[in-house]
Amino acid sequence: MSEDGAGTGAGPGPSTDEPPTRGRDDRVGTVFLVGSGPGDPDLLTVKAKRLIESADVVLHDKLPGPEILGEIPETKREDVGKRAGGEWTPQEYTNRRMVELAREGNRVVRLKGGDPFVFGRGGEEAEHLAEAGIPFEVVPGVTSAIAGPAVAGIPVTHRDHASSVSFVTGHEDPTKEESAVDWEALAATGGTVVVLMGVGKLPAYTAELRDAGLDGDTPVALVERATWPDMRVATGTLDTIVDVRDEAGIEPPAITVIGDVAATRDRVVTLLENAGSAPVRSASEAESTASEAESAEEGGADGSAGGDGA
Repeated sequence: MSEDGAGTGAGPGPSTDEPPTRGRDDRVGTVFLVGSGPGDPDLLTVKAKRLIESADVVLHDKLPGPEILGEIPETKREDVGKRAGGEWTPQEYTNRRMVELAREGNRVVRLKGGDPFVFGRGGEEAEHLAEAGIPFEVVPGVTSAIAGPAVAGIPVTHRDHASSVSFVTGHEDPTKEESAVDWEALAATGGTVVVLMGVGKLPAYTAELRDAGLDGDTPVALVERATWPDMRVATGTLDTIVDVRDEAGIEPPAITVIGDVAATRDRVVTLLENAGSAPVRSASEAESTASEAESAEEGGADGSAGGDGA
């Protein structure tokens, strides 16, 4: 297609939500690889919301969040994430199911947390659909790698602290003979490192970064269930964050932010509010507040907080 717009009439108009494929079989439905953002329904894109509402079937995992999934009628959603017994649905099943449903003429939304192409296996699914001759469209979402830290008051870049950011998976393909993540190179960048799906392997990669020369006092934050109603944040350093995780009971899904930007949260958290919620506070901040309250009572203070402290 030329830059002057020639050929723009080849596909259907934008209201159809159908990709402009050539020679497609109209009896075959379309699959939409949709990013749902970090979990807050208000952070769904307009297009994502429209597609979810108009879909015949929504194949989803757990990461879109309870509020988003709760708005989808049970009759048209299928869970291809975690099943009973703690087992995960094999990717091969999800791939096969998308093709089956599309060949039956359905409009299929494959709903993922964050963005489908940021550690969401969206690339694999796109290749599978293409090989099977199934028309598909990618609908980007707000990636939790940026949104998670942001709602916790942590910018992944900052002119005073970090001019680069690296996104890393903490859960690589278990069939790999060795890790593809170069922790030594990441330690040398001087920028922010954001690890997704890295709660379980936190001890391993924090040790790797220390061994690579990253200072043990480097600030680290864990953001659990970012933008969900039960979101929690815990902060520490490269040396202490594993103990902080254990003491706070941080569980997946959570994002790890490593770098000086993680400490900027301390300067904004008292006034930070998101979507009308109360200020987000870390486990360490809660303990500090409890300690201050005990000291006030021992010193004869009335302990009244006023306003929301009632």
